[in-house]
Amino acid sequence: MSTFEVTRSAAIPAPAEDIFPLVDNFHEWTKWSPWESVDPAMERSYSGSESGVGAKYAWSGNRKAGSGTMEIVDAATPRSIKIRLEFTKPFKAVNPTTFTFTPSASGTQVTWTMTGENKGIGKVFALFMNMDKMVGADFEKGLAALATAAAQPKA
Repeated sequence: MSTFEVTRSAAIPAPAEDIFPLVDNFHEWTKWSPWESVDPAMERSYSGSESGVGAKYAWSGNRKAGSGTMEIVDAATPRSIKIRLEFTKPFKAVNPTTFTFTPSASGTQVTWTMTGENKGIGKVFALFMNMDKMVGADFEKGLAALATAAAQPKA
């Protein structure tokens, strides 16, 4: 079995209490997710809880955006959020994803980790594509946008 892990971390100059709700509520992801602009016509739906455990998000977009679902399966305010990320297109995969929020001298150290196994066509794909290189830059872009969103005045 071919497994992978992609992890990126960033120091965000804001308290965890200001950053956590931007990740814990899928409606807030439009403010910072690196994939929100991939397909301007992407269809989104939300179900379950508004935020926290049981919150669900589904998307369906163009070839680059693909389609899938996310569900928050564990949340420890304001320390960590675990998400079940399931892709249905372009190929099927389940990638457990975790965000951790650790207080630091400059605010909060936010770490975004996604793990998975390359099976079937994904295993062949992994022979010539590096998941860390493919997704890592998106994580970095997302963390930078999360810092910008956290700096916005609260409504």
